[in-house]
Order: sequence, then structure tokens, then C-alpha cells
Amino acid sequence: MQLSSQHIKQSIGRTLLRLMPLLLMGVLTLLTFWLVQKNTPHEKSALERVRLHEPDYTINNGTLSALNELGNTKYRILGNKVTHYDDDASIDIATPRMRLFQPDKAPVTVKSDTGHLDGDLTILDLIDNASIFRPAQAATATEPATLRMLATSSYFKVLINDDIIESDRPITLEQGMSIMHSTEGGIFHNVEQSMTLLGQVKGRIERAPRGSPQQ
Repeated sequence: MQLSSQHIKQSIGRTLLRLMPLLLMGVLTLLTFWLVQKNTPHEKSALERVRLHEPDYTINNGTLSALNELGNTKYRILGNKVTHYDDDASIDIATPRMRLFQPDKAPVTVKSDTGHLDGDLTILDLIDNASIFRPAQAATATEPATLRMLATSSYFKVLINDDIIESDRPITLEQGMSIMHSTEGGIFHNVEQSMTLLGQVKGRIERAPRGSPQQ
């Protein structure tokens, strides 16, 4: 019985020796896996990897102004509620109103129900009940008299750096007593304060009465 037990112990010992390399490899594999897991940053979910488009601050009755090279106000944007987003620095504006200023000319006002300003502050989208308004202006030493102008559409895009307002939606243009409708939008050049209508244009043109510009 003793010899048999000793024989069994020797067999187990020889088996363990033969299995030792495999056991060592297994231990090393587990250790390597543990080290990799410990030093690898936790992988976020797909939702976490995408930077969420969420507001980082909101301002009620906010105002954004920009100056020209002479230090005069070039434009001013106002909104009942201004919401800034951290992921792309864009801004949503409730009831936006933008005033564009040109030397010796009447300021132009554009507005809509909602607005979106891109993160570079170069494009302002005006959505729903959008309008461009320029009041009548009497003649000056450098500028001729101008009639009241009102352009309305469902959408206008203000290219801020280019001083251009454009739309690819139908536009109704009122100037003095004249009224025109375009099917494919138009382009307003703020420097000249002139509107070019695109597509099919229909309407009526009325001569301005003598005297001061119509209000």
C-alpha cells in the first residue's frame, strides 16, 4: 500500500512538471489581460462618444453687437431668449431682431419668429415670418431719397460678413405703393440697400407721389 501511494505521488509530480509550462503560460496570459484592462481607458457608449448638442447657458433679452473698423456699430442682434450650445458654439434665438447699419443710410431691420446663428457668427438663419424692413429716408447731401421697403418670406439667410440677405423661398416685396411677388426668392444687398428678385416676378409698380418719401 505504501509503495502504491508513493507511486501515485510520483505520477502526480511528473504530471505537474509536464503541465507546469502550460500553467505558467495561463498565468501570464491572465496577468497580461488584467494589465491591459487596467491601463485601457473605459470605453464610453456610443451616446457618450458623441458630444451632445445641449445648451450650456441661456440669456433672456440678450444682445450681440459687432463694431466696424471705425468703432461704430455694424450690426446688433437682439432676442427674447438666446441659447448657446457648447458642442458647436452655435446660438438659437427666440424672436430675433437684427439691425444692420450703413453710414448715411437708414438702418435695416430683419426679424423672424426663430433664428439660428452659426458658431463662427457668420450666418444668421431667420425662420418663419421673416422680414426685411428699411424705413423711408429723405435725401441727404450724399444719398438720394428712398421709399419705405418691406420684404417678407418664410425664410431669410443673413450672410453677415458679406452684408447680404438671401432667400430661395417666395418673397413679397413692398416699396412705397409698389408690390411685387417672386417665386424663387431674392437677394438684398445691404451696402446698396437694393433687392434683386429671382424666378417669376409679378406685381404692380406705382409711381411715388411728389414730396417727401412715403412712410
